[in-house]
Amino acid sequence: MDDHVILCDAGSGIIPFGNEMMKQSKIRELMIILTHYHWDHICGLPFFVPAFIPDWNISFFGPGQSGKDIEEFVSAQMRAPFFPVGTETWLANVNYVEPPDNHKITYGPISFTYQSVHHPGTTFGYRIKVNGKTILYISDNECLYLNKAIRQKYGQLSREEQDLYDAMQREEYDSELALIQGADILIHDAQYTKEDYHKKRGWGHSCYIDTVNTAIDAGVKELYLYHHDPNYNDKAMEKIGEHAKSIIEDRSSDLRCYIAREGMKVDLS
Repeated sequence: MDDHVILCDAGSGIIPFGNEMMKQSKIRELMIILTHYHWDHICGLPFFVPAFIPDWNISFFGPGQSGKDIEEFVSAQMRAPFFPVGTETWLANVNYVEPPDNHKITYGPISFTYQSVHHPGTTFGYRIKVNGKTILYISDNECLYLNKAIRQKYGQLSREEQDLYDAMQREEYDSELALIQGADILIHDAQYTKEDYHKKRGWGHSCYIDTVNTAIDAGVKELYLYHHDPNYNDKAMEKIGEHAKSIIEDRSSDLRCYIAREGMKVDLS
């Protein structure tokens, strides 16, 4: 917005985006915010053309105690034996943003806050404010992880332990709701079907059913189901989308739900 560009993560999609940006001359500055440093979220950086062009200004932010930490994490994947050239070959002016004490960063007309979510290693979820809208980008997060873990062994607990864990579950769920409460747009992990989630509980990704129900409970306006399992084809994704809409209808919710797709555009105006 206002010629300010923020990219959320840097997977393979950043490659065609960078190629498109090279076709124009107006914008020469952008910020990349990373949720974490798993390869599927940074694998496009070695092929991001603007990073190799001198008149570009690129800022990075992500998990880390300092800008130096962020630089180290971004650079690591481009060192031998993983890639033939390192980030020292980048010609753009690259800045690694120091984490602020108040967890709030402003970039032109865009501001965002961040907090840790449930995924292996430190992983951020971002609450972005722009053009009067609140957008939540939570690419990797396992909804209701504690709740599901406790329910597996609930019958083995004493009454006192059950009361304690009930309170913990409520506290965790309230925290999850607070993060996404009232979002205009929520882009959230919904990787697994119910059947696959049972096989991969604790891997740091959500069953789409939990994502939909949590979004309804939090009063989200629009939900984009995201981080699709690479083993699901278009037909499987359409089935997930249809079921998600039936959940919303059954709960008499006004939530609008979409399957995130490559090339999708959402007008914030």
